[in-house]
Amino acid sequence: MAVTTFIHTSDLQWGMTRWFLDEDAQARFDAARLDAVRRIGEIARERGADFVVMAGDVFDKNSLSRRTQGRALDALASMGVPVLLLPGNHDPLVADSPFYAAADIPGVTILRDHQPVRVGEGVEVVGAPLKAKYASTDLVAQALAGLEPTQEVRVAVGHGQAEGRTGEADPALIDLAKAERALEAGVIDYLALGDTHSTQQVGRSGRVWFSGAPETTDFHDHYQWKSGGEVDSGNVLCVSIEKTSATNARVEVEKIAVGTWLFEALDAEVNTAEEVADFLAALEAYPHKERTVVKYSLRGTLGLADMRTLEAGIERLEPVFAALYERRRLMDLHLAPSPEEIAETDMRGYAAEALQELVANDETDAVNLLLRLSARVEERA
Repeated sequence: MAVTTFIHTSDLQWGMTRWFLDEDAQARFDAARLDAVRRIGEIARERGADFVVMAGDVFDKNSLSRRTQGRALDALASMGVPVLLLPGNHDPLVADSPFYAAADIPGVTILRDHQPVRVGEGVEVVGAPLKAKYASTDLVAQALAGLEPTQEVRVAVGHGQAEGRTGEADPALIDLAKAERALEAGVIDYLALGDTHSTQQVGRSGRVWFSGAPETTDFHDHYQWKSGGEVDSGNVLCVSIEKTSATNARVEVEKIAVGTWLFEALDAEVNTAEEVADFLAALEAYPHKERTVVKYSLRGTLGLADMRTLEAGIERLEPVFAALYERRRLMDLHLAPSPEEIAETDMRGYAAEALQELVANDETDAVNLLLRLSARVEERA
């Protein structure tokens, strides 16, 4: 009988930057990736894992700064268990690949070809690495070609999609049916995949999984018309395999949370003071704002007082979040001061006419500027 326990992760993407993060937030975002790898090492040791496999996109790109690469390699060296790294589409095994430097770290193995790598008694791993930015064929099928059923545990590692994202035929898609026939025959016992950043099982066997990224990389959508995006990232998988014969393997997969960042895409309708209060309360409710990014779209029509309350609330919260910003393309928020509110501004003549024209043209920013200037004039008077 052959047995093993290992940690499956992918898409760490060291060196990733996000345009909406300022320098301070980006530094914390970078540090979170180092922390995630250290946490993965802790989990591996706690669970008695024999090894860790990273199924592609370990690095966000091959051209990393010396600081980013150095810290990444140091984190890998400190994991305390053997680590197997698969080149993906972000970090293909080409001339400038950081994997060549990683290969010098004791305990780190690069899955650089289809040759099975023995990682313990009765256990081996076979990889399907990318050696170019884009694959032109099913690399997993290529890696499994010629392999025979075995009584040993064999884990395959790939990076790519099993379903097309467009209606066009794509020869690089992983043939899931073929992979599951290999599982059924005992050629492999588990297929560890990377590329999709949300944790998910695919196929029917229960033995093909995307681990998802161990730290959040993109937004979870909470729009009325859809819910999607990166819906379940920030996890790793602890996989246990017990194999009693070539065609009899018991596989257990446990999802373990390791990520600390949150990216949320919000949509809300605000037409009343109560709805404004609800939206601001939803922002207030995030517990770790310093590592939370929220982009939002708002729809509706507000009076002057409610618009000022909304703007003041957002202005107060903006510096508290890692990033908080409006999604301009989807914003549909309008200002419509009531006659009473316009009267309270005490504007006369040309200023009153200009205000009414700006309101009619939905020039919210210009209305706010005019009102602020009017308030300053009144204060000086």
